[in-house]
Amino acid sequence: MTNNDILKKLRVALQLRDEQIVEILELVDFRISKGELGNFFRNVDHPKYMECGDQILRNFLNGLVIYLRGTKEEPKNPMEVLQKNKENMVKKVKTDRPAEPKAFGTKPKAAGTAGKKPFAKSDKPKNPLGNIKFNNGKKK
Repeated sequence: MTNNDILKKLRVALQLRDEQIVEILELVDFRISKGELGNFFRNVDHPKYMECGDQILRNFLNGLVIYLRGTKEEPKNPMEVLQKNKENMVKKVKTDRPAEPKAFGTKPKAAGTAGKKPFAKSDKPKNPLGNIKFNNGKKK
């Protein structure tokens, strides 16, 4: 099992988003961008895949301890922190969904088309070449 696998499993188990992982790493003064972080979660055969080093995993785990337990001066209850994350995820999912589901097969009307007639289609198909006749050098 690689460091990337461990990082992926912790991310899923604790329901962490990329922003939260960046925030956790900043708790231990380790700066990383969301783009670099995303490279750790890619498939091994992806061209932008990056191996997660020991230093990054070590800093993430140290930051995770501070994130969940707090510091000696300001201790936290880890279960409360995880519950707060879960509530934030539920709120985020509810706000992302549209209020009413759209009916299939209905298209929104354009603003200025109320009094216009629809474009009439002609019955016979048009020849895309027009009246051009090809000879190819042969006589009939």
